[in-house]
This record gives sequence, structure tokens and C-alpha cells, in this order.
Amino acid sequence: MRTPPRWRSVLAPAAMAAALAAAALGGTGAAHADDHDAPHAATPAPAHGPQPAHPAKPDHPAEPGRPQYPGKPDQPVHPAKPEQPGHPAKPEQPEQPVHPAKPEYPVHPDKPQYPGKPERPVHPDKPAHPAKPVTPVTPVKPEYPAHPAKPVHPEKPAHPVTPEKPAYPAKPVKPEYPAKPAHPATPAKPAYPAKPAKPEQPSKPAYPAKPAHPATPAKPAYPAKPAYPAKPAKPEYPSKPAKPDYPAKPAYPAKPAKPEYPSKPAYPAKPAKPEQPSKPAYPAKPAKPDYPSKPAKPEQPAKPAYPAKPAKPDYPAKPAHPSKPAKPAYPAKPSKPDHPAKPAYPAKPAKPAYPAKPAKPEQPSKPAYPAKPAKPAHPAKPDHPAKPAYPSKPAKPEHPSKPAYPSKPAKPEHPSKPAHPSKPVKPEHPSKPAHPSKPDHPSKPAKPSKGKHSGHEDKGHGGHEGHGD
Repeated sequence: MRTPPRWRSVLAPAAMAAALAAAALGGTGAAHADDHDAPHAATPAPAHGPQPAHPAKPDHPAEPGRPQYPGKPDQPVHPAKPEQPGHPAKPEQPEQPVHPAKPEYPVHPDKPQYPGKPERPVHPDKPAHPAKPVTPVTPVKPEYPAHPAKPVHPEKPAHPVTPEKPAYPAKPVKPEYPAKPAHPATPAKPAYPAKPAKPEQPSKPAYPAKPAHPATPAKPAYPAKPAYPAKPAKPEYPSKPAKPDYPAKPAYPAKPAKPEYPSKPAYPAKPAKPEQPSKPAYPAKPAKPDYPSKPAKPEQPAKPAYPAKPAKPDYPAKPAHPSKPAKPAYPAKPSKPDHPAKPAYPAKPAKPAYPAKPAKPEQPSKPAYPAKPAKPAHPAKPDHPAKPAYPSKPAKPEHPSKPAYPSKPAKPEHPSKPAHPSKPVKPEHPSKPAHPSKPDHPSKPAKPSKGKHSGHEDKGHGGHEGHGD
């Protein structure tokens, strides 16, 4: 018995996952424990050792009445994988350049005091609206004359007496149908001649025996796989300069207190709002003062160019796989013999002809019905009397014109605002030193591809060898 390959394929990824998890936990703990300025400790990756050998499965007991099949040949044992080299130590971070101190901003001058707003004039009282005119009384509607009595409609003439329907003529006596002729007796079917007996079929010829399959030659012993070449060492990272500490920002100057606004005068009591006439046009608003222009932003320094990436090392070529042995050719199969031809059946006799059916007798024609009398005309309806005219409504009185509103007093002109003092020019920022760019990580070498004979050629078929017994 041999160890099924599916257990090897399941255990290998599990061991790899446990080793990777242990390496990731160790790396993260060391990274969080140290400071950012201290160099990181390099943790070598665990080496992959040989896989443990699994115990052989016990043989199944042979069932009675079945032949014992011979066991399968043992597969060659694969060589152990070579140990992988550890990761190189990470380089220390270089020191960053020291930035120069930023200049202090000049103190802004105090803003000027704005003058107070002038007092608004008192508006005169609005005139009272005149009383509305009294609406005249609507006259009473006159009594409409009584509707005249409806005329008496003349009596409708009596419907004329419908004449009696004429008596239908006597239906003619149907002639007696002639007696149907008796159908001739169906002649008896002629006796079919006896069918001839089927000829005996010839027996099938015996097929020739199939040739035996040639025996499959034994697999040759494959040579051991060559050891993988050692990975080239990674290049050392250049040292990074330490970052300088930023200088403390200067304190902003205190903002001046806002001036107190003068108290507003008390508004007089508003009278009841009458219906408003069309409003006069408002005076034009004074133009707003121009705001001072903002200072231009300083230009940013150009970014430094990135360094060129290091070239990839040349890896050795992979060894060629051994060629497979050619399969033996199968012998040609013998041709099958032709089947013998079947004998022809004898001709069937013709069927006898049926006798013709007699023709149907003609039906007598139906008599015509008498015409219906015409309906009498209805009398004409009388005309309706004319309706009386309605009295005209009185005209509505005209409303008096509304009084004109007194003109509003002109608003006092606001005093001109004092000019703002010119702001001091800000000093230009010193140019920052160029940071050295981080070097790119060298790309990892490609993993060697697994060949067809790497323990996965019969995945999913090795665990069912005991069920075919």
C-alpha cells in the first residue's frame, strides 16, 4: 500500500500557513515595540523541513466470492525540498535634513473707528381714508305672469282595425317517398391466399477473437531533481536623513474689540393699515467701497527627481525535464463479416370493390307568407308659449378716489467710511530642503514552476484505491 497524495497536498499548505502566520506575528510585534527612529530587527523566515511520513493504511479483508486483485506498484519517493535562505536585515533609516526657521509675520495695525449712524427723521401721520359710499338698495323683482294653461291636446284617433290575417293555404300533401331500394348485400370478402412461410434467416457468422492488449512497459526510474540555485542577496538600502523638527508657529495678534452701535429710537405707534396705492420708486443705493486686493501666493519649489531603479539580477536557466517513453502501438482489429441479404416477401392480393349508394329524393318548395298592414301616423305636438322678459338690474355707484399719500422725507446721507490702512507685505517663505526619495524595493525572483511529477498528478484519485476490491 502507498500513502495517498491528497493527504500530502492538504498537510503542505497547512504547514506553510502556520509558518507564515508565526512570521507575521513576530514581525508586527517587533515593529510596534520599537520607535520609528530605531532600526527594525530582521526576523529570518523559518526553513521548510521534510514532510512527515504518514503510516500505511491497513489492507482490507478480502470478501468471499470475489477474486483478489494484485496491489498497485509503489511510486518513487520524491526528494526533500532544499532549505530557503533567510531574508536580509533591513537597513537603518537615514537622518532627515534640518529645516530653517520660519520668519515671524508682522503685526497688523489697528483698524480705524467707524462713525455712528445718523438718527432717522420722524415720519408724519398718514391721512384717514374717506368713508365708502352707501350701496343703493336693489329693487324688488317684479312678479312674473302666471304661465298660461296648457292647451288640450286633441284625442288621438283610434288605431285602425287590423284586418284579419288570411288563412294560410292548405299545405300540399307531401308525396309519398318512394321506398328506398334495398342495398345490395355486401359480397363476402374473398379469402386471401395463405401467406407463404418466411424463409429461415441465415445464422450470423462468428466474430474473430480480439487480439490481447500489449503489456504496458514499466516506467523508467527518473533522475533526482537538481537543487535550486541560491537566491542572490538583496542590495542594501541607502541611508535616509532624519526629518527636522518644525519650528513653533508664532502667536496670532489679538483682534480689536468691535465698536458699540448707538441705540435705535423708539418707533411711533402704527395706525391701521388701509389699502395701499402703488408705491413710489425708491432712491438709488450708494455704491459699496472697493475691497483691497489680496497678496499673491509664493511659488512652490520644484519637486526632486526620483532615482533610477536597480537592474534585476540574471537567474540561471531551469533544468529540462526528462522525456516520456513512447506508448506501444495497438494491433489492427479484424474487419467484421457482411450480414446475409433477407428474402423478399410475396405480393398481397387486391381488395374487392364496394357497391354504389342510391340518390336522395328532391324536397317540395315552401308557400309564401301574406304581407303585414302599415302603422297609423301620430298627431303633431302643440307649440310652447313665449317666456316673459326679466327686468334690468340697477347700475352700481362709482367709488370715490383714494387720497394721495404724503411724500416720505429724504434719508440722510451716511458719512463716508475712513480708508483702510495698507496691510504690511508678508515675507517670503524660505525654500524647504529637498527630501531624498525612498529607494524602490527590488522585485522578488520568480518562483520555480512545479512540474507534472511534483506529487499532484493523481490528486483526488489515490484515496479511493480500497473501494474497488
